[in-house]
Amino acid sequence: MSHFKTEPAYAHDQPRRIGVLLINLGTPEAPTASAVRPYLAQFLSDRRVVEIPPLAWKPILHGIILNTRPGKSAEKYASIWQADGSPLKVHTEQLSQRLAEELAQRHAYPLQVEYAMRYGQPDVEGALDRLRSRGCDRILVLPLYPQYAASSAGTALDAVYRVLLKTRAMPDIRTIRHFHDHPGYIDALKHSVERYWAEHGQPDLLLMSFHGVPRYTLDKGDPYHCECHKTGRLLAEALGLDPTRYRITFQSRFGRTEWLKPYTAETLVELGKGKTGRVDVLCPGFVADCLETLEEIAMEGKTTFLQAGGKEFRYIPALNTQPVWIDALADLVTTHLAGWLPTAWDPEVERVELQLRNRRAALLEGKKPPETA
Repeated sequence: MSHFKTEPAYAHDQPRRIGVLLINLGTPEAPTASAVRPYLAQFLSDRRVVEIPPLAWKPILHGIILNTRPGKSAEKYASIWQADGSPLKVHTEQLSQRLAEELAQRHAYPLQVEYAMRYGQPDVEGALDRLRSRGCDRILVLPLYPQYAASSAGTALDAVYRVLLKTRAMPDIRTIRHFHDHPGYIDALKHSVERYWAEHGQPDLLLMSFHGVPRYTLDKGDPYHCECHKTGRLLAEALGLDPTRYRITFQSRFGRTEWLKPYTAETLVELGKGKTGRVDVLCPGFVADCLETLEEIAMEGKTTFLQAGGKEFRYIPALNTQPVWIDALADLVTTHLAGWLPTAWDPEVERVELQLRNRRAALLEGKKPPETA
């Protein structure tokens, strides 16, 4: 058996195309323990996610965590599951479709857009296979994490590179490692917050909660902490907030090691005990609503704040498929396709060129060339 993957069927008259691959975190197939277990096993076996040596980590993972955590996690997923599936998957699929539509409006050249999940389905390998089967020999990869972390964007790119290691005819690859300070992304966040406040009024404090990572990752050179703070500062400036009107915190702590501080849950307790009237929470690190925003923040966070003495708690939804975010994403993609997108493209000219190429190939092989239309 060959080490390399079987290449897509080749035809001389197949046009070359450019692909865009969006990658998000992933989700179990159903809100059940049996579906959550393999998802967690894949996620928590990633060396970028858990940096404990496998010899020490695997007995803990397979002996304790995968026997206790899937049931609890399944209950959390069930509390936010939609009729059409996992919110993260639903929003990511819709985002992919809307981006494809926006790019088609902007560019005559037919760009091919796919999405994949780093863990679970649809997987990265399948998405790359689909793009390549449609003639994509140039692919732009965009992990949907605004702030770079080795455990998020880094591992998403790992998944792409692993597929390329098995690919005989490699496509050209471009990647976008982060967009934490992209003007369009900051403007989309600003627009989302302002639209929410126009409908519901303004809070006493805006809490920007980012996904947490272990503190040692900062010490070892991961730029995530700095990029989160830059996003928060730029958004606060865009909203015209002074430093007393907002805070930046980190959620989703796991295990006993120290994670990036301040912790979101502890901050909500502090604000509640301080009798803060209203807190609005935004999660700028998530472009699509998911378990961590809808359950951990909108449900658990709200309970934590109110039980500590707070008066009112509101969660501001993620960008999801807001038009201003689709525009920003299309801008980001277009910028990174510079030099690849043809300055002029005519489908009829392409058709004729492909026919000629097909005829030349037939003549080289000693075959009767196909008739041209």
